[in-house]
Amino acid sequence: MRAPVRGLSPSDGEEGSDSTPLLQGAPRTEAGEQRGGPGASAGLRSRSGVCCSARYNLAVLAFFGFFVLYALRVNLSVALVDMVDSNTTLADNRTSKECAEHSASTKVLHNQMGKRYQWDAETQGWILGSFFYGYIITQIPGGYIASKVGGKLLLGFGILGTAVLTLFTPIAADFGVGALIVLRALEGLGEGVTFPAMHAMWSSWAPPLERSKLLSISYAGAQLGTVISLPLSGIICFYMNWTYVFYLFGIVGIIWFVLWIWLVSDSPETHKSISHCEKEYILSSLKNQLSSQKSVPWIPILKSLPLWAIVVAHFSYNWIFYTLLTLLPTYMKEILRFNVQENGILSAVPYFGCWLCMILSGQAADHLRAKWNFSTICVRRIFSLIGMIGPAVFLVAAGFIGCDYSLAVAFLTISTTLGGFCSSGFSINHLDIAPSYAGILLGITNTFATIPGMVGPVIAKSLTPENTIREWQTVFCIAAAINVFGAFFFTLFAKGEVQNWALSDHHGHRN
Repeated sequence: MRAPVRGLSPSDGEEGSDSTPLLQGAPRTEAGEQRGGPGASAGLRSRSGVCCSARYNLAVLAFFGFFVLYALRVNLSVALVDMVDSNTTLADNRTSKECAEHSASTKVLHNQMGKRYQWDAETQGWILGSFFYGYIITQIPGGYIASKVGGKLLLGFGILGTAVLTLFTPIAADFGVGALIVLRALEGLGEGVTFPAMHAMWSSWAPPLERSKLLSISYAGAQLGTVISLPLSGIICFYMNWTYVFYLFGIVGIIWFVLWIWLVSDSPETHKSISHCEKEYILSSLKNQLSSQKSVPWIPILKSLPLWAIVVAHFSYNWIFYTLLTLLPTYMKEILRFNVQENGILSAVPYFGCWLCMILSGQAADHLRAKWNFSTICVRRIFSLIGMIGPAVFLVAAGFIGCDYSLAVAFLTISTTLGGFCSSGFSINHLDIAPSYAGILLGITNTFATIPGMVGPVIAKSLTPENTIREWQTVFCIAAAINVFGAFFFTLFAKGEVQNWALSDHHGHRN
């Protein structure tokens, strides 16, 4: 057993036993050390392999699943530009005259065969926002159902339902704005179960010292889905028409569902082709972490301060995430007077940076834990601080650069990229404190974290009645302050070990 390295964790005094993500007070277990000591653990880990292993195959399939998921989510924001009659939006022009025009005013001719609708800016806002009203409803139920029946079918059918509904988007638009709003809300219901279901699956599949790598790979698909779907949707609208955006991504989602059902299992025990060594490695690494009790300890969960630390961090991070996602392009269009939609590749660059950061930070986080003996809570705190304070600083900077468009794009890219560190911070801390209930915990935190997507743009609009740079500085500063508060709250109250209430004997006499 390796001796812990002193001075690495800021929490050595309170959580000295948290050198690994295993439960407090338990014998040191690094991916299965209870049986046979360190040599046995290292042997199991090396024989279980990485290439073509069942757990990494799951991560890759999940990666493509979340790729499809986010492509289905963001394609409407691009297609909507071609769906709306441009004459309808002239009366809603709020472009400021503080900065000189950056983009060319000449219009590029392209295919306009798709049907156009008379939807004003307020109606478009309702269409885009309706997704979140469905999304927020199924977070906690999704986590609960996944903990009872497994996440495979729930995640699969969640994405399949969204893909099938996406195919009906052109028909719903023809029926009217009400039908389209209902359709988008139903898509939100389907997508709402996906993240809790995935967390529930990883509670059975991810060895503690590989959590950051495996989860960052799977969830990074969301960022790459944004990177690819934004410019691809624009190209489809340019050369074909907007209806094909929904047909393409809907069909891709159905194909992914077939592969998911065919190749994936809920747990290592039920997987058909997993090697014996890999199964033993995963099961032994999780031996002292999972609970066998049938009922969910709702009261201890809701009273858990480490859970509320994740809630605050998740809410705060999403406030700045949705500010960057929805408001900064508006700021560049109406204040800096450059429409970022004119260049789909440029609008996707920040999300490519975030995708790359998620992959690399996952590798770095697990390396710090496995090789350098950093405690779990130390790694979660460091990565959360970088991933929350960094974006806050550059968002504020974006508001104070005046009319420098190039610098605005640079700050947006840096801000979004640094946010990728959170994927190995608070984003997976649910699995550290309660692996058996990780899906439920993510459902709880993501419910609160969906609120910024619903109210953030509304608050920003109310704060910018004159649409001046000074008003937008206020919007950015508020978002940054919320993010910094969340970072420090998580740092103070987060934990890195399995909580007593998450174990089968949490009513017993365990210290």
